Amino acid sequence: MTPTRASQQDGTHPRPQLLRPTWVELSGPWGFDHDDADVGLAEHWNLVHEAAATITVPFPPESAASGIGATGFHPVVWYRRELTTAEFAAAGLGDGPGAQGDRLLIHFGAVDYRASVWLNGSLLGHHEGGHVPFSFDATDSIDPARPTQTLVVRAEDDPHDIGQPRGKQDWQEHPHVIWYHRTTGIWQPVWLEAVPRLSIEHLGWVPDVPGGSVHLAVRLSRRPTEPMTLRVSLDFENATLAELSLRVDGDRIELDLPLARQINGQDYEHILWSPEHPRLLDARVELLDASADSDGGVVVDAVDSYLGLRSAAIGGGHFLLNDRPYYLRGVLEQGYWPESHLAAPSAVALRDEVQLILDLGFNTARVHQKIEDPRFLYWADRLGLLLWGEAPGAFEFSPTAVRRNTEEWVSAIDRDLSHPSIVVWVPLNESWGVQHIAHEPRVRSYARGLTELTRALDPSRPVITNDGWEHLDSDLWTIHDYESAGGILSERYGTDAASRAVLASFGPAGRRMRLSDDLDRGQPIMLTEFGGISFDVQGSLDDAWGYSTAGSPDDFERRLREILDAINGSRGLVGWVYTQLTDTLQETNGLTDENRVPKLPIETLRAMIQGTRP
Repeated sequence: MTPTRASQQDGTHPRPQLLRPTWVELSGPWGFDHDDADVGLAEHWNLVHEAAATITVPFPPESAASGIGATGFHPVVWYRRELTTAEFAAAGLGDGPGAQGDRLLIHFGAVDYRASVWLNGSLLGHHEGGHVPFSFDATDSIDPARPTQTLVVRAEDDPHDIGQPRGKQDWQEHPHVIWYHRTTGIWQPVWLEAVPRLSIEHLGWVPDVPGGSVHLAVRLSRRPTEPMTLRVSLDFENATLAELSLRVDGDRIELDLPLARQINGQDYEHILWSPEHPRLLDARVELLDASADSDGGVVVDAVDSYLGLRSAAIGGGHFLLNDRPYYLRGVLEQGYWPESHLAAPSAVALRDEVQLILDLGFNTARVHQKIEDPRFLYWADRLGLLLWGEAPGAFEFSPTAVRRNTEEWVSAIDRDLSHPSIVVWVPLNESWGVQHIAHEPRVRSYARGLTELTRALDPSRPVITNDGWEHLDSDLWTIHDYESAGGILSERYGTDAASRAVLASFGPAGRRMRLSDDLDRGQPIMLTEFGGISFDVQGSLDDAWGYSTAGSPDDFERRLREILDAINGSRGLVGWVYTQLTDTLQETNGLTDENRVPKLPIETLRAMIQGTRP
């Protein structure tokens, strides 16, 4: 395989940190059916069925972009698509020119919520979890006698099941207050990729900035039966930083790559990643047959990747990026588009979203109640935007909800661990799904357990147990406060003592801010939701909603300036997250409208956000 500079890819690959040269996206028209009576399994729709409609994948059927636009309660949907021999060849299947492997994988970026997949009527597998990826090996179900191969997907997403991790998806038929249309079925790319029988399945990069090294965890598709060698190389701007080879004797490999140039303490910051300097290191990982009669062995599989060398921590009352205090100016990002809902309208739209956030003057985005498309994370890595990774919440506390939340959160961390842009993990928000955390010990045990599980999976980032209030062992104390008067905000957060007084009592929403006295380690304080000024630019929505309301552009600017001046003037906060980036359906409290058009000149907004005058 020809090495690829993964750090310079075009942003279309659905899995940007594990690249092979050939793959085929299956976006476009598929056959589609609602199955409201849930008769499809009994009637064997996985075998023979004439689809009633055509949907454009990967847009959810609730969205206009899908061509369906049905926003009511539809708990079961079916998809159908014919796969061709030409598509298999384009994905690198076979042993001819351009071949990449003899096993064909079908990858799904995300299917909400429960999926079953068949090829030619043969069940490939089931998956549960609406925000995380999964793959099936379809090779043994290919029928060479058929001109095409029939791929069928059944997705089940019960709108009344509040134990599913739902995030901002409404349980009522129509969106209300801060909740939006549901997302059912396929909503991220589906794609084909050929791989060898023994292949590299996953990479996990964790930098050690003080130690001048990078830790790599590799997962293979199976345990090797013959001697194998893993070869890893890192480079920056086409100069080699590190190379390492080691013998492989299992399907899990852990290794550390020392970066010799980082020994120079006067020069080590030159390759660190930050929003101001989003430097990415390119990586190549090769699996070689060490028993082969050749110098170094024969390459069995090879992938290209990238990473960023940076640290994120809490210390001395500050948020620390690369061991230096770093002030976070953030925005709440819903990741919702009017025409395509939770699915991005295009790969380009994801890049544009990151660029818009940066152009407005933010250095951070809190992706809210959504595990975002990896292509968005790639652009955050490449362009220099800090992100918070947040789990979509369920709406009840039950053994089923605990299992579902935990399994999906583990998968999300596994998928996103290597992105340098992600600097904070948020497993719970505003006590969603743990409403009685202040009173029930078992609920507190669950919240603490999620926090400790997150740290066990990734000790390299701070964790916020329950963003907004009712904290337990958070690494940051975070507060949600939608007070509209700048003077009151200045009184509450102008000094460290004032901010800590808020923490010591019932907060602005009438909720206890902290639930334990023995876990206060002097953590820094952030205001992670505030603002929320509603300004319906068109004035056409009867149900326009926000936490306060502006009646004109001048009124909107006055209100926004007042609260941003108050918060930027605070000496009791290490950062903030404004609500929110865009209008979303009836929630008209964005800095832009739903089409990403700023409500004030972008220079004016940028000056206010960064605390300067235009």
